[in-house]
Amino acid sequence: MLTHPPVSVFGDGGSRLSRALQNAAASAWILPSHSPSLSPVLVGLCTVNAGWRLLDWKMLHRNGRGMQGEQDVKKDWSDHALWWEKKKTWLLKTHWTLDKYGIQADAKLQFTPQHKLLRLQLPNMKYVKVKVNFSDRVFKAVSDICKTFNIRHPEELSLLRKPRDPSKKKKKKLDDQCEDDAFELEGPLITPGSGDPGLYSKTMTPTYDAHDGSPLSPTSAWFGDSALSEGNPGILAVSQPVTSPESLAKMYKPQALLDKAKINQGWLDSSRSLMEQEVKENEALLLRFKYYSFFDLNPKYDAIRINQLYEQSKWAILLEEIECTEEEMMMFAALQYHINKLSIMSSENHLNNSDKEVDEVDAALSDLEITLEGGKTSTILGDITSIPELADYIKVFKPKKLTLKGYKPYWCTFKDTSISCYKSKEEANGTPAHQMNLRGCEVTPDVNISGQKFNIKLLIPVAEGMNEIWLRCDNETQYASWMAACRLASKGKTMADSSYGMEVQNILSFLKMQHLNPDPQLIPEQITTDINPECLVSPRYLKKYKNKQITARILEAHQNVAQMSLIEAKMRFIQAWQSLPEFGITHFIARFQGGKKEELIGIAYNRLIRMDASTGDAVKTWRFSNMKQWNVNWEIKMVTVEFADDVRVSFICTEVDCKVVHEFIGGYIFLSTRAKDQNESLDEEMFYKLTSGWV
Repeated sequence: MLTHPPVSVFGDGGSRLSRALQNAAASAWILPSHSPSLSPVLVGLCTVNAGWRLLDWKMLHRNGRGMQGEQDVKKDWSDHALWWEKKKTWLLKTHWTLDKYGIQADAKLQFTPQHKLLRLQLPNMKYVKVKVNFSDRVFKAVSDICKTFNIRHPEELSLLRKPRDPSKKKKKKLDDQCEDDAFELEGPLITPGSGDPGLYSKTMTPTYDAHDGSPLSPTSAWFGDSALSEGNPGILAVSQPVTSPESLAKMYKPQALLDKAKINQGWLDSSRSLMEQEVKENEALLLRFKYYSFFDLNPKYDAIRINQLYEQSKWAILLEEIECTEEEMMMFAALQYHINKLSIMSSENHLNNSDKEVDEVDAALSDLEITLEGGKTSTILGDITSIPELADYIKVFKPKKLTLKGYKPYWCTFKDTSISCYKSKEEANGTPAHQMNLRGCEVTPDVNISGQKFNIKLLIPVAEGMNEIWLRCDNETQYASWMAACRLASKGKTMADSSYGMEVQNILSFLKMQHLNPDPQLIPEQITTDINPECLVSPRYLKKYKNKQITARILEAHQNVAQMSLIEAKMRFIQAWQSLPEFGITHFIARFQGGKKEELIGIAYNRLIRMDASTGDAVKTWRFSNMKQWNVNWEIKMVTVEFADDVRVSFICTEVDCKVVHEFIGGYIFLSTRAKDQNESLDEEMFYKLTSGWV
């Protein structure tokens, strides 16, 4: 292996920097980038003048001067910078002197490119090689990657280290490499920022077909001058079905809540660069939606974003990272089957129509016409001066120790954010037997369509913890109305909110997709070879039923979604995923102040949840809307959150740096400030203020 001796650079206090660096470069060996053994590197043992500036050093090499060795080649060194390995820091402030950085005579500096190769696994489990700026903060690097991939709102994504399966500790590295290569993409090297990202713009001209998500213009215009236009861009916007049960079996599946929590140890610090976090060149990282707050999902502009979001939700369900019922699993499988079929058809149609040009002016006028006419809005407007109310007989159960579930019917009225329970309708003007304010409560569905069970579980915060209340509805319509009202009330909103009607409709459509076909004869006789249930449902249900039984149930459930378009099916899949009780909760192992055992802290887009580590049940919930401030004691790694009414919560994360938890809290606060009328440019400085902290 070719090695070079260190270079000693000496400069007296009166010598000019340019002369000293020229003398240094004359004796320095810098390997050209095409060297088969080493990347360009310069290691110096420097005795420096305090007045030397990095700018002069960089300009010297940018001009290709002072190179000597086996080859004397002029090269653009503008992408190179100095990396101080010992301090894990880039020397990028060229107006600073070396003395200001604290560089001493024995400092070893590496002269290295800032852009390096990264193997990036997308949410669809496919790998792509990307050149990423290793000196940029991760937040900025992800923004550049998303801009290249034409994914709006990059603030929702981040980079995650690949979790290790604890059951395969002794697995050879070669096996890991083979597993990765099985998903390798054929395509060009992608460099964020290399050319116009094409359709990533602030204009509101539709760029995708809202029916199937295909681009409205040829592939060359789809990504502009981006490297993606030379490869296969369909890999990003078109769903990739699970190829084989073997590939699914190889993937890591968390077995318990603690395993799920350990996955979150791998999130990179968004306020530090990749090099600072010891990410190596050509290392594999995962690009994932980190924050479960998806802003302004629009099929006309977000075909790639929607597809990657669908892929992440699909794998979360298949790998059992999130719990769902048997009926929900069959509904998800039917949607997957439908999406896979339409994706194949869409790809074929796109290839056949690849030369079809679309007039952008006509597209803009069409979109403007739709905007002026308005979308699908209700033609019936209620009295906006009064807040709607619900009143009906509901069965109520308040569990106690050593008691069976005994539901009692009450006449219940839902006003504002409170439910009042009366023994009969006639007593509704009197004092209620029970009254509960749902502001800040946890709302969990417990539904079984075939069993006609429509339950709502409420965990209502009180001073000593959480009160558990169960509501049982008689039918789907009643359940949808009360469930929607409970969800809004938990956020401090009433039924007068404009989202109430849409919430009711979403719940009803979610239930409808789980219905069994009443007439089995309507299911077409179909060869079952095109359905592979092992690739559509999670392993739990494969153990419970035979493949033929699962196939029949998938085809039966497919009748409820067969008329959906491709984009609609993906959106319904995402909405159904969002309706699951465990959706959007990121778990961390923590020890609360005053607690004797390890528990879980769950962070969602609007609340913190203290959870039992063994069962996952919520012990206490605190809403961000009531939060006054949060602080981190970096010495003892303790996070302290203060809420209204002098409520104070302190905990230490035992398996992960508290910086990760701090960033999640600050990140959700940052995302809550977004509005549609704002410019699409990100306020990076505000994000760093809320998430970086002071170490």
